[in-house]
Amino acid sequence: MKKFASHSRFLTWFTVLLLSALAAGCGGGGGGQDPVLGGSGVTGTIAPTVTATVPLATTPIVTGVAINSKVTATFSKDMAPATINTSTFTLACPAGTAVAGTVAYVAASRVATFSPTANLPANTTCTATITTGAQDTTGVALANAFVWTFTTAATADVTRPRVTLTVPAAGATGVATNTAITATFTEDMDPATITGTTFTLTGPGATPVAGTVTYAVVAKTATFTPTTTLPASTLLTATITTGATDLAGNALAGNQAALPAASNFVWTFTTSAAPDTTPPTVTLLNPADLATGMCLQKTVNATFSEAMDPLTITTATFTLAAGVTPVSGTVAYDVASRVATFTSTSALAANTSFTATVTTGAKDLAGNALASNRVWTFTTGTQACAPVPPIALGAAAPFGGFGGAAGMTNQGTLTVINGDIGTTGASTLVTGFHDSVGDIYTETPLNVGTVNGRIYTAAPPPGGAGVGGNAATFAIATQALSDANTAFNNLSPASLPGGSDPGAGQLGGLTLAPGVYQAAGGSFQITGSDLTLDAGGDANAVFVFQTASTLTVGAPGAPRSVILINGAQAKNVFWRVGSAATINAAGGGTMVGTIISSAATTFSTAGNVTIVTLEGRALALNASVTMVNTVINVPAP
Repeated sequence: MKKFASHSRFLTWFTVLLLSALAAGCGGGGGGQDPVLGGSGVTGTIAPTVTATVPLATTPIVTGVAINSKVTATFSKDMAPATINTSTFTLACPAGTAVAGTVAYVAASRVATFSPTANLPANTTCTATITTGAQDTTGVALANAFVWTFTTAATADVTRPRVTLTVPAAGATGVATNTAITATFTEDMDPATITGTTFTLTGPGATPVAGTVTYAVVAKTATFTPTTTLPASTLLTATITTGATDLAGNALAGNQAALPAASNFVWTFTTSAAPDTTPPTVTLLNPADLATGMCLQKTVNATFSEAMDPLTITTATFTLAAGVTPVSGTVAYDVASRVATFTSTSALAANTSFTATVTTGAKDLAGNALASNRVWTFTTGTQACAPVPPIALGAAAPFGGFGGAAGMTNQGTLTVINGDIGTTGASTLVTGFHDSVGDIYTETPLNVGTVNGRIYTAAPPPGGAGVGGNAATFAIATQALSDANTAFNNLSPASLPGGSDPGAGQLGGLTLAPGVYQAAGGSFQITGSDLTLDAGGDANAVFVFQTASTLTVGAPGAPRSVILINGAQAKNVFWRVGSAATINAAGGGTMVGTIISSAATTFSTAGNVTIVTLEGRALALNASVTMVNTVINVPAP
């Protein structure tokens, strides 16, 4: 018995010594950090990571960041607020020159914001850093410092943010009583200003609805989650106030005053009598299940059957693996298209089988999870996804519309062109417009179009100020048309061969990576549903669409849109149209990209008052451009 007791005491002391040694080796005894698990060194813990930043942490780095912008970082776990401060979140512009500022942390959204005390220096490369001093609420630190860079622009951002999408939509009926409410913005918002004070819900009448508010940075989406079930069969009013600002401090331009004035954004919807208990599903995969020979792209997409809770679409719920080896990457969710995107940190390995998984942690706005994990596989080939070179527009770049030698026509009073327009024809071929210098081109009380730039034509001088319509404006128009023709040729299949047609002419419902797409049958349509363009985190990614014949966007009574996600930019989307382009004849919808057509380009139809939007340009080489209540925003260079 004594021998047994002595042996037991020996085992006890040996175990203590062994555990102490292990703890010391893992950093438990001397304050060291486990290189993988983080600061606590406790087996099974997971270090927090930075999952999203504004500006984006991409290669090549983001450029043109407004000098009055704040910088944000989103974490994968709840962080200890005391560890998110100016010592652990720093900014230097340029490297080595510290930027003075303050740091705030919004726990509900897991977002830290660095607010510079003064404007950042112009045209300068800045470096943002989150150090390993940042810890989660259990004391586990980042495994490594997170560092990213970006370059500032020469100017400040003075554009007010707007609400671009709401769920439920304004006027919706039959809304489930257990749903959350979301609003998506046109630009990155300051998370500290998206709160229960600036995003409210009332009903019936002015009765406040209790709830919590969060903000998903990547999705640019605020979510109001009611504390209890919403009242059944009741009209509810959602409001986002001007207290919500973008990262430059610009207040919201809502729908309660004429744009671009600051005002609240208000919308209403009516609940149903019952909650939503239907699980969401994954309806579209990219790459497709069992696809082979895929180019070495960096993105994988999953499209959902209904609106999802953006905060549940993360690297924990959307994963990619090569065999049993996880692939490092980031995850984003686009509210408008309901597309989740996994973007790998580097290009995928060649000749490798990959398994993508969306787990039951992904939930819809009613809190319903997927019924089971959605798992699919695909295999890569050996070819890199060939990038498309930038397309130069030359003197045509400032033009939102150009009508060859045939002119441009506007009908309606809601048309606004944020850019120039022109024709090499006589000034009398431009009707229904006035420009920024006071020239008026045959406007009537029912046909008034605002050009917030210049109108360039041949003689004679127009009405109003009569500044244009001369040799100088004709020369500018002539050069613009020449450069548009050059771009048209540079976008041709002869110059950019090998384009694919993944939807057999129908682009609606597709999510496409950067590249060249050629209509095998001669025409492209976006009629079934919207088209999504996914840049995979590359802000310089180019999309080119080539048709020998027509381009048609929208169906009768059903406008369609082009949606940009993961860094895709309107300035990098090009449509080479062999004949005519018809854009949302029913009115409504948002088209994206520079349309260069050989024949006419037409927006909407006479009598429509619903605005058609083009984020791009409409350049018709040999015919006119006709628009009805159309807004064109020329992309920045």
